[in-house]
Amino acid sequence: MARGVRGVSAPAAAPSSTRPWLAFGTCGVIWGSTFLVISIGNDTLAPVWAAALRLLLAAILLTAWTMLRRVALPKGAALRTALIYGVCQFGINLPLLYWGEKLVPSGLSAVFYATIPLSSALMTRALGMESLNAFKIVGALTAFGGVAVLFSSSYHGEIAPIGMLAIFAAATIAGFGVILLKRGPRQDPIAANAVATAVGGVMSLAISFGMREAHMLPVTLASALPLLYLTLAGSLGAFVIMSWLVNYWPATRVSYISVIVPVIALVLGSVVRHERLTLVSLAGSALVLVGLLIGMRGSTGGH
Repeated sequence: MARGVRGVSAPAAAPSSTRPWLAFGTCGVIWGSTFLVISIGNDTLAPVWAAALRLLLAAILLTAWTMLRRVALPKGAALRTALIYGVCQFGINLPLLYWGEKLVPSGLSAVFYATIPLSSALMTRALGMESLNAFKIVGALTAFGGVAVLFSSSYHGEIAPIGMLAIFAAATIAGFGVILLKRGPRQDPIAANAVATAVGGVMSLAISFGMREAHMLPVTLASALPLLYLTLAGSLGAFVIMSWLVNYWPATRVSYISVIVPVIALVLGSVVRHERLTLVSLAGSALVLVGLLIGMRGSTGGH
């Protein structure tokens, strides 16, 4: 396998010009709904306990999927990468996000995740994986500004600082997990996520018991439906697709999924729930798209 800067895997040639963009859009559509669904699920299950159930169920399904495809689970350097990715993305990010959404509205949580393109640009530069240019910085800041405008109407009342800190930390660690996945050996996304969700599920379970949460089983539709949706659409869908996309795109380009998520959520709300689109929301969406175009121009290559 060809190697790049500081042991980073060389970029793979994309299978076609449309498949990565389709993967990018699919992740945005799925994650455009998950912030809200997590908040709904928190009404019936303790937050970190819900994250643990989701991850453990996903680990079982992903492992079975891997075995049915007769693909080996990661070994050696690939296993170490999958484990550390699982610690960051699932063992730390998801418990913080689930817990933080008990204190922070789901829309405002999406704003914090819109910081990922900027933090990813800085972290990939620090690790010697990508260069840092004006397009990346301006694009990330413009997109973040658009998301902030998009949810400006939700900034009212008193919001616990500890909740906002938890969401911000979750977003930063999630972005770091993706960067580490990119930095490691290229591997099968389903097998990698089977390992990652398993370690994340065990960590979340330990955290939940350490917090002495209530451990109710999801025996009602109100508790089971969010869990199933987040497991199937989120863990078996978006996270696997995103892990595939990391094989073909630079990490900073992949990170822009986090800024289209609020726009997708806005569109879904308008179509499904007939929510009214205001001039402020349209202006915010336009800023996000401008930032996306600028940032994508600066994230075409690894270094």
